[in-house]
Amino acid sequence: MTISCVIVDDNDRFLNAAGALLERDGITVVAVATNSAEALRRAGELRPDVLLVDVELGHESGLDLTRRLMAAASVPQARVILMSAHSEDDFGGLIGASPALGFLAKARLSGGAIRRLLGDGHRVPG
Repeated sequence: MTISCVIVDDNDRFLNAAGALLERDGITVVAVATNSAEALRRAGELRPDVLLVDVELGHESGLDLTRRLMAAASVPQARVILMSAHSEDDFGGLIGASPALGFLAKARLSGGAIRRLLGDGHRVPG
């Protein structure tokens, strides 16, 4: 089964590296976005299987974006995985309290980690 993905991050170098890594791992990156408005638009247009959203999205909050994606009528079955260069513990209970499917440390990003989260909805350590 092919998994389609939108990556949302404010760092162009990360977007390029993550996109290449995921494509090699068999995840189809259908779009990237650098801000909330672009992410909402892309998600509504493309309806990806999953959105990878950076917790710290420049001057915006990836946590807020996750809530907006989950509430958007144009993205009725959004599945969001939050990610960060920091560990999940650095955010206290904010990530656990979010409607996101799970969390991935950017250093552990892989197609396999995404598949595991989509399969069982548990967080990948890191």
